[in-house]
This record gives sequence, C-alpha cells and structure tokens, in this order.
Amino acid sequence: MEEANQTVVSEFIFQGLCASKELQLFLLLPFSILYMMTVVGNLFVVILIIIDQHLHSPMYFLLANLSFIDFCLSSVTTPKLITDLLKDNKTISFGGCMSQILCVHFFGGGEMVLLVTMAYDRYVAICRPLHYSSIMDRQKCIWLVVISWTIGFIHAMSQLILILDLPFCGPRVIDSFFCDIPLVMKLACMNTDTLGIVINADSGVLATTCFILLLISYTYILLTVQLHSKDGSSKALSTCTSHIIVVVLFFGPCIFIYLWPVSITWVDKFLAVFYTVITPLLNPAIYTLRNKDIKNAIKKLKNHM
Repeated sequence: MEEANQTVVSEFIFQGLCASKELQLFLLLPFSILYMMTVVGNLFVVILIIIDQHLHSPMYFLLANLSFIDFCLSSVTTPKLITDLLKDNKTISFGGCMSQILCVHFFGGGEMVLLVTMAYDRYVAICRPLHYSSIMDRQKCIWLVVISWTIGFIHAMSQLILILDLPFCGPRVIDSFFCDIPLVMKLACMNTDTLGIVINADSGVLATTCFILLLISYTYILLTVQLHSKDGSSKALSTCTSHIIVVVLFFGPCIFIYLWPVSITWVDKFLAVFYTVITPLLNPAIYTLRNKDIKNAIKKLKNHM
C-alpha cells in the first residue's frame, strides 16, 4: 500500500545559483556575455580550422573537435541557467533532467578521452617526429576522435541507466542550476549510498585513468623537450603548456566535485559554473592566444576581409 501511494515526480525544481532576486538579475548580463563569447569563440576556432588549408593537420583536427565539444558542453546547461535567472519558478521536466545528465557526461567523458588523444598527438610529434606523418595519418585521427565520442557515450549511458532505476516519489528540489548526479541521487526514495559509490567509481575510473595517462604523457614530453635544442624546445614547450593549462582547468573541478568526500554547497556551485561556463570559454582563448599558426590564420582572414 505504501508503494501504491507514492507519486512519481514529473519535474524537478532548481534553487539556482542564489536566493537573491537582485543578484540573479545582476548575473543575467555577465552570464549572457560569457555564453555568447563561448559560442562565438569555439565555433570560430572550428570554422577557422576547416577553411584554412594550413591548419589541416592532426593537432588542429583534434583542436576543432575539442572546441565543438566545449560548445556542446556549455550549451547543455548555460542557456537554461540564463533563462532561469529571470524566473521565480525554476523547473525542469524529469525527461529534461535525465537529458542533461546524459549530455553532460557524454560531452564531459568525450572531452576527457579527447584530451588524452591530444596528448598522444603531441607525444608522437615531439618524441617521434620522423614517424609523425605515418603514425598520425588522417584515418587514425578520425578513429581516435570516434573512440573519444564512443567512450563518452558509453560512460554517459552507464550513468543514466543507474539513475533511471531510482524511484523518485517526493522531494524534487535540486540545490543547483542543472541536474548533477550527486544532487539528483539525494532525492531518490531509497538509500543510495552503495549506488553513489558505484557511480563515483564509474566517473572516477574514467577521470583518474585519463588524468594519469595525461600526467605520464606530458612528463615524458617535457623530459624529451629538455634534451632538444632551445629553438625547437621553446615551441614545443609553448604548445604543451597550453595543453597542460586546459587539462588542469578541466580535471580540477571534475575531481573535486566527484571525489571530494565533503560537499560544500557554494563551492560545488562555483566549481559547476567553472566547469560548464568558464572552462569552455577559456579553452579556445588559451589555444588561440598561444598558437602562432592560428594567429596567422586570423591575420590572413582579416586581410581577405
């Protein structure tokens, strides 16, 4: 009888970034500008790499995919965050919430693997330069990107399947601006401690494996760079520095949110904003500002205009 009386939750309510209506209205313009810059910045990098023949190399093919993933990742949560700043009642349907979980983990998981792929590309370019063109041919690049998207999809589906099995019958207030798995699990009408360990292990294994592979790759690359001439090493070091900054910005919030035992609401919200709004904006800026080839491509584009 008790189970028959349980009502199925059809929507969830976000508490948003803050309770103050004035602060929400104040944040509307900055977040709108940040999102527009993210969309324009990432799509500009993708289009520039497509139209400029000099950027048709494995590194820039992977960079174009990274920019596209960043655009998608930001678009999953940020438009909803911006429109909710104008609303008192911040609701999302059950299906919409599950879609957010799927997409955040799909694009997030895909980006983790893609960053490892980009590290592998730099390893081959710097440590095995004579074999670079034969190892990183067009077909292999396409396969590496397909593998990144596939692993991201498998990871996302494994997370979603576990969440969909949970019974949601009463509480429906999420103290955030998007459907994040740890917060959604708290609303289930059952004990989710064991499931939480399984889900965190799933995300943790992917994040930790990718992070360790990245650490090994860049450590080996930087040690190799030290043995080469100063001219070659400075360019390689500049490229690797860009990659390392992006890796730290991406994995830092991920590891903290999913592996840190203590949950502090305002810290979690700040890291969630950083992960979904700020990092996708910074990635194209970091690569563009530190990359001579992209700077030259932009100059050529300006001259044609």
